[in-house]
Amino acid sequence: MAENLVIVESPAKAKTIEKFLGKDFLVKSSFGHIRDLEKKNYGIDIENNYRPNYIVSEDKKKVVAELKKLAKQAKMVWIASDEDREGEAIAWHLAEVLKLKPENTKRIVFHEITKKAILKAIETPRDINIDLVNAQQARRVLDRLVGFELSPVLWKKVKPSLSAGRVQSVSVRLLVEQEMKIRAFKPESYFKTSGLFNVTDVKGKTAQLIAELNTRLKDEDGVMSFLESCKSAQFKIADVITKPAKKTPPAPFTTSTLQQEASRKFGFSVAQTMAVAQRLYEAGKITYMRTDSLNLSGEAISAAEKTIKANYGDKYHKKRIFKSKIKGAQEAHEAIRPSYMDKPDVAGSAQEKKLYNLIWKRTIASQMSDAGLEKTTISISNNNNPHLFNAQGEVLIFDGFLKVYIETAEDDQQTETAAGLLPAVKADTDAIADKINAYQRFTNHPPRFTEASLVKKLEELGIGRPSTYAPTISTIQNRGYVEKESREGSKRDSIVIALKGNEIKKSKKTEGFGAEKNKLFPTDIGIVVTNFLVTHFKEIMNYNFTARVEKDFDEIADGKCEWSNMIDDFYKPFHKQVDITVETSERTTGERILGEDPKTGKPISVRIGRYGPMAQIGKADDEEKPTFAALRKNQNIDTITLEEAIDLFKLPRTLGNYEDKTVVAAIGRFGPYIRHDSKFVSLKKDVDDPMEVDLERAIVLIEEKRKADREKVIQIFDEDPVISVLNGRWGPYISFNKKNYKIPKTTDPTKLTLEDCKKLIADGDKQPKKKKPPRKSSK
Repeated sequence: MAENLVIVESPAKAKTIEKFLGKDFLVKSSFGHIRDLEKKNYGIDIENNYRPNYIVSEDKKKVVAELKKLAKQAKMVWIASDEDREGEAIAWHLAEVLKLKPENTKRIVFHEITKKAILKAIETPRDINIDLVNAQQARRVLDRLVGFELSPVLWKKVKPSLSAGRVQSVSVRLLVEQEMKIRAFKPESYFKTSGLFNVTDVKGKTAQLIAELNTRLKDEDGVMSFLESCKSAQFKIADVITKPAKKTPPAPFTTSTLQQEASRKFGFSVAQTMAVAQRLYEAGKITYMRTDSLNLSGEAISAAEKTIKANYGDKYHKKRIFKSKIKGAQEAHEAIRPSYMDKPDVAGSAQEKKLYNLIWKRTIASQMSDAGLEKTTISISNNNNPHLFNAQGEVLIFDGFLKVYIETAEDDQQTETAAGLLPAVKADTDAIADKINAYQRFTNHPPRFTEASLVKKLEELGIGRPSTYAPTISTIQNRGYVEKESREGSKRDSIVIALKGNEIKKSKKTEGFGAEKNKLFPTDIGIVVTNFLVTHFKEIMNYNFTARVEKDFDEIADGKCEWSNMIDDFYKPFHKQVDITVETSERTTGERILGEDPKTGKPISVRIGRYGPMAQIGKADDEEKPTFAALRKNQNIDTITLEEAIDLFKLPRTLGNYEDKTVVAAIGRFGPYIRHDSKFVSLKKDVDDPMEVDLERAIVLIEEKRKADREKVIQIFDEDPVISVLNGRWGPYISFNKKNYKIPKTTDPTKLTLEDCKKLIADGDKQPKKKKPPRKSSK
């Protein structure tokens, strides 16, 4: 038996660390937290100074039993959970539950899983930091109190099965407020004017130059007046200004900037980025991936210098020290960087390779020279009006860090024109206007958030911490308050007015606008819940309050504040407000009266119903019961029109008969469908519209479903119909009592007997359940 037991959070980390420690060390995983607050009575003894009541969950009892046994046998127990507050809390829970003695328990931390870092951690152990533990307990207790007290209020006042949370509700508020700005936005038209000029360069050769008017023309009259003045105008180069410029490399990655850049470059979701980074960290390839520090260790800076000089030469290196501008950033930690600077690539999945290479490039670039540029602005004036045409260009003189890394611009900051190379010309020389075009443009509404830009906004406001961004964004989507989706834009006509020679021509062109890619849209229920919470719980929904709470947690972590006092200061007024809201507030459903039904004269309204947004004809107290219809995807209770609501009641639509049975198109809880012979067939998303689908198309869908059902069934046994052999998404499997059982790849599923199936079911039941991947509690 090994003398030393090392306990880490995940099996992957255990596997990596085992390679670095000798036979005297046994490395085991706790699979994340081993206990959590019990559900009963909030899991908090409110009357006893908010004392948390922790229990070991059922799925962790075997893990705890094994660790207890191993801990008793070991001479020394080393707790090696992560170095953040959550990791410190895991260490404390392990010490408490395993009843570890201080004299043979050591806490070790490291921000990278390399042999050098692990051995150094073993040489420099410390005690469990109870201040960090208390900061985590404060967050957990506060979030439990908010969630467990607010959610029942929403059940009573809005709709059953809703939830609220200290950070999640504020995050949804950001999206709702942005959506309100977008809906209130009225686009304004203007004209963007550019000219194509023939000029003579310094070598006497004719060159062409595209330049843009330095002012927006507001309307057609202004454009026509301007172009008329240009007919007889004489243009000349008014000025040529050339200035040196430089571009400085961005800092190494923090959690939020990695999430943003991986989203822009690869389309990764925030959760996806964190999952891939976690695998890289646990495999020893990068440093810890939850950090808000820009700091690089002296050793890392030296390693980067060596790599840069070896690969690119001395002139490409420039040592840089970065400091975080974020208050409370953990500067003692490091930014996210490769464990080994001399490795630009690693083995692994395609996602791991991409993300690792991105981290390597960003880290190396941060220690490289500025890029040297030469920026040129050429101004063209004329003798008939005071407006100038400007052309801008830039030349890369020295690539510097750009040799390795180019940061991706945010979509919403991209401009229509890019700076390019300009001809070399002199001031006071003629410019001949070949043509001048004025293009009608429209102002854009405020941009919707992507996952990455929402993270950036939360960080700017001081809401949440590196470990909370991904779980928060996943939670608000899972709760149905927010949808992440791409939406097609619309078409509109725009005007083009062109001057060529002395002739002005006006034409129209159709262009697309308003397309959205992977944006976050608040749902109707998200909007209604947010409005309710903002009305009745202003403090909880206040951005500054939420940020201040984070600072309070930092104070607790620094040992400057007693955590139970901080909870008490928050909870007493909050609990009082909960009671007042339950007693005095009206039920809210976001109801809107749209008008009257032309057939019945009854009112048509829209609101949040038990199963989501719905339209209603009539009132609950009418003698004849109201009729209901679910809103369609992309319809909102705030924006739907009376005509659109009336259309909803045209469903269900009878399309005709097939095989002497009626075929009906309708919309249900799970979307649009066809009903035939008491069976349901889903309509294809983005292809079929229940308002327009015809009988011919419905028959095609019915037959496709029948074929899929036939192909799904491989075998059914008459003597035991509960057992069947089916074809699934991942291949053949056995179905029994709503459970699925694997079939060996070497076995032909068509030749399985009933006895063969029973044996495979029995063998499957004997297999231990797969342990869930380690997870930290969401915050």
